[in-house]
Amino acid sequence: MKLLDIKVLKTNYKLTLYISSINYYTMSEQHHHSHLGLGISLIAAATVFGLLLMLSVSNYKNFDRSVNVRGLCEREVMADRAIYPISFKEAGDNLPKLYAIVESKNQAICDFLKESGLEADEFSISAPAIIDNYSNSYSTQARTRYVMTSVITIYTTNVKTVLDIQSNLSRLLEHGIAIGSGERWENPIQFLFEGLNAIKPEMIREANKNARLAAEQFAKDSHSRLGKIKNAAQGYFTIEDRDSNTPHIKKVRVVTNVDYYLR
Repeated sequence: MKLLDIKVLKTNYKLTLYISSINYYTMSEQHHHSHLGLGISLIAAATVFGLLLMLSVSNYKNFDRSVNVRGLCEREVMADRAIYPISFKEAGDNLPKLYAIVESKNQAICDFLKESGLEADEFSISAPAIIDNYSNSYSTQARTRYVMTSVITIYTTNVKTVLDIQSNLSRLLEHGIAIGSGERWENPIQFLFEGLNAIKPEMIREANKNARLAAEQFAKDSHSRLGKIKNAAQGYFTIEDRDSNTPHIKKVRVVTNVDYYLR
């Protein structure tokens, strides 16, 4: 009875060992497969991450590609403001008499300006400038003692009338008034353009359009597609005489600087 119990116990022991061995090998095999699966998963994840990183770098490089272009717009406009100093000189030894002569000629010029189409508030008379040659040690050989200069300044938006006056100044010779031809440096005529704000938006629009046309051509030549604006800057507007012979015609110019993305 005891022997049988021992055998059973031994049998149970062996069976227990056998079952434990099977469980050990089964667990070892499962552990081995688990490590293998984890390794494959890690390799796959690293591969996907690498591909995503490469795509991100490629997209970033493409996103950073850009082209810088400039757009120009020029226009010729008529001046809308004229400043025209009309000056003459008189010389004499009798100062009161000289002043009376200048006053008379000033009145003749004012009448001429009104007849030409200007209003009284579009010109003004400056106080005469007087030079006493005898008080100047460098003018001891002067024939007359006093030289009086009178200036009548036209300030008007009626540019066409000023151009007509400029062409007809010879009529003042009938009154014995010689407008000095050598005064253009001392009292130059000025033609201004003050209507810039009215044409600014349209000129900027045209300059931007020209910039985009240049960028599209660049993108086409480089086999790219034009993207959105990256940066943009508006240059200064410049107003200059078209040429020295027609200062009343102005050239207005603006340049815009634009950066476009390339795709």
